[in-house]
Amino acid sequence: MEIGMIGLGRMGANIVRRLMRYGHSCVVYNRTPDKVAQLEAEGAIGAASLDDLVQKLTPPRIIWVMVPAGEVTEQVIGKLADKLERDDIIIDGGNSYYKDDVRRSQALQKQGIHYVDIGTSGGVWGLDRGYCLMIGGPQEAVEQLDPILKSVAPGKGEIETTPGREQLKGTAEEGYLHCGPVGAGHFVKMVHNGVEYALMQAYAEGFDIFRSANSEELPADHQYTLNVADIAEVWRRGSVVGSWLLDLTAIALAEDPALSGYSGHVQDSGEGRWTLMAAIESAVPADVLSAALYTRFRSRQEHTFAEKVLSAMRYQFGGHVEK
Repeated sequence: MEIGMIGLGRMGANIVRRLMRYGHSCVVYNRTPDKVAQLEAEGAIGAASLDDLVQKLTPPRIIWVMVPAGEVTEQVIGKLADKLERDDIIIDGGNSYYKDDVRRSQALQKQGIHYVDIGTSGGVWGLDRGYCLMIGGPQEAVEQLDPILKSVAPGKGEIETTPGREQLKGTAEEGYLHCGPVGAGHFVKMVHNGVEYALMQAYAEGFDIFRSANSEELPADHQYTLNVADIAEVWRRGSVVGSWLLDLTAIALAEDPALSGYSGHVQDSGEGRWTLMAAIESAVPADVLSAALYTRFRSRQEHTFAEKVLSAMRYQFGGHVEK
């Protein structure tokens, strides 16, 4: 299939590369021409502007927007709306707020333009592993996108079918899911990121306890000098707390057990806050998720080893460089 990609950052560029691996034709645009040139050298069709990108795509067009959430996404989609035609599809693959999706979709519907929101998880590893896709939008448009979604997603791979799902149909086992109408994809991704915060915080606090187990404030026979890198490694093998996040933590600790290259300053990208807002609106207790978010706020004022573990994990899975 033919698709346009706007935004060639860490994830946008690798999604293009993955699509080209599966034979899709990609027209690409980025505000910095060097990133366009790099993908042109790899087989993509470069565009010099949004107008150029639209002109190089055959109607009905499919355009995937992969730029920072918020005002940048708002501006790009607004400009596209003036250039596209009925039955074209705009995909927002960033981390937009689901209520913004609903508003944008309603405006685009008046022009007959379809809007699909895709929560995209996979970070810098997605090129080879594939991306977990959480999708919201009209059924007809999502079905039209299926060859693209199937290529971007990881596929079933070596993961065994969950007991009880043998007779169930659908694409969840392939790593992509049409979650519901517009906004549903980003809603699921929003909560996904809130849960991610909490999982990361649990690991970080555990390793901080290990780090402090030799405190002089403890009785001498209760002090332990522990090898945190080895503990991370042994937990990867047969433990019930094993996970990909733990794998990434083990990589970071093997490289630098003291995590001296990390300040402990931990950012949040907004989804954790939105998750708590949704919890409040639904009167759902979210004690752990809220504590994890507040710890990130605190990390910007004082830095503990736990926060360095969080920074290390964010760098390992997403290439995020903290201050």
